[in-house]
Formats: sequence, structure tokens, C-alpha cells
Amino acid sequence: MERIQSAISKARAAREGKVPGTAAAPQAATQPGSPSPAAATGTAPAAWDALSEVVIPSKVLAKHRIVTNIPGPAATAFDVIRTRVLQQMRAQGWKRLAITSPDPACGKTMMCLNLAFSLARQPELRTVVVELDLRRPSMERTLELQTRHQFSKTLDGGADVADHLARVRGLNLAIATNHAAVRNSAELLHAPTAETTLAEIERRYAPDLLIVDLPPTQVGDDVMAFARRVDCVLIVAAAGATSIAEVDHCERELAAQTNVLGVVLNKCRYLDKHQSYDAYSY
Repeated sequence: MERIQSAISKARAAREGKVPGTAAAPQAATQPGSPSPAAATGTAPAAWDALSEVVIPSKVLAKHRIVTNIPGPAATAFDVIRTRVLQQMRAQGWKRLAITSPDPACGKTMMCLNLAFSLARQPELRTVVVELDLRRPSMERTLELQTRHQFSKTLDGGADVADHLARVRGLNLAIATNHAAVRNSAELLHAPTAETTLAEIERRYAPDLLIVDLPPTQVGDDVMAFARRVDCVLIVAAAGATSIAEVDHCERELAAQTNVLGVVLNKCRYLDKHQSYDAYSY
């Protein structure tokens, strides 16, 4: 873990030192605590309530290791990540968070959904999750949704966002999924209309956080095509599988495009007693 942290620190030092060729991160349009245009006019709640609803049973979430819909020991680690992410994003006035990984099978989508349901337990927050892993979409299957949404159709202006965005019943959480993979994924994510789609979601629904599930960085150029459209990114690495070199390379690539919040070490099987909360009662 110390070696991973060393790699992270090295990449951050390069970014903060303004290495030639790096780009400035996108700035949020609002300051912390200031309402979005939709929130200021009061139009967001009506548009939010008008979204189609999906019901996701707790047993389905548990089956797929989405454990944050209820508080408890299993949710604690994700709740800590939630709080740290919120604190950093609010301090900077950021709204858009991307989640990615160096390579496949790191658990980035599981991380994305656990963070989303953890945020959804805070009723004052409105969260939108957008699945943009268009090469290998999995959220619809993971959540066992009966809908057949294809959010990728909105990225070129061919469909309205409301037709491919569903609100989870009983929660301030909406999810945009894809039923099938897309061949021209990088082109869609690079197109100017992709930014228009995100801006439309923010204008119409005024989410406090817009979380984007991106593909792994090493499977193509999708992440590099899209990274500048988000305020910050969280990297998910798999313990025992993702190498330090992969983490280092991933963060350096992303740091040239946007702000890197940090690296989450997933699939860690062995924790010492100071990292375990099993003894706590809820």
C-alpha cells in the first residue's frame, strides 16, 4: 500500500508542478453551496419527479455486492469514501465525478454504484449516475433492470435524456444505463454533443453530484476522449492484480486531463484489526 501511495504522490507532484503539456482542469460553473439555474428557478423537482421509476429490491443489491443502501458495517468503508469525496468536491465547487480503473475487473462499477447508494441515503442530495462504459455496459444487468434504456443515443443528440434516465423509487438517485455495447464509443464521448448532454442533465435535474462510470483506461481511448468533461476522477485498483506501474501510468494520464481525487484499493482480502469495523454494532 505504501508503494501505491508513493506512486500517487509522484504523479500528483508532477501535476501540481504544472509539467509542460498538462492541461488545466475544468472549472465548475457554481460555487460551493450555490444553486444551479434549475434549482434557483424551482424547475428541477418537477422534472425529477417526472422521470420514469425503477424498483431495485434490496436482495438484488446484496446479490451483486451493492451494500450501501442501508447503514451498517458493510457500508462503512464506502461511506468514508462518500464523505471524503463530498468534502473535496464541495470545497472546489465541483459537480462531475468520473470513476475508472487501469484495467478491467477492478470493481469500478461496483464502486460507482456503492458510492451512489451511499449518497442516496442523504435525502438532501440529488445524485445522477451515468453509465459511459459503452464498450462493456453492465449496470442494467447488475441491477437486474427490466427497462431497455440506451443512454448512448443521447450523446449525439439523437434522443432526449429523459427517455434514458430512470429514478430509483424512494431515493434521490437516478441512473442512466445502456442495454447494449456501442462500437463508436470513443467518437461519441469525444463529440461536442456529449458535453451538451451532460449540461442538459445538470440544467434540467440540478444534481448535486453527477457520477460517470467510465471504462478502464487501458482498453481504448474512451477515457482520454472524455476526461476533460469532468471536474475530477477516482481511480479504482484491484489488490493483488493491478500493478504499481499501472496505477502510476493511469494517474499520470488522467492528471494531464483533470483532477485526480485519489486511488481506491479494492478487493483487499486481508485487513488488520485497525481497518476492520466488524466489532462495531449498529
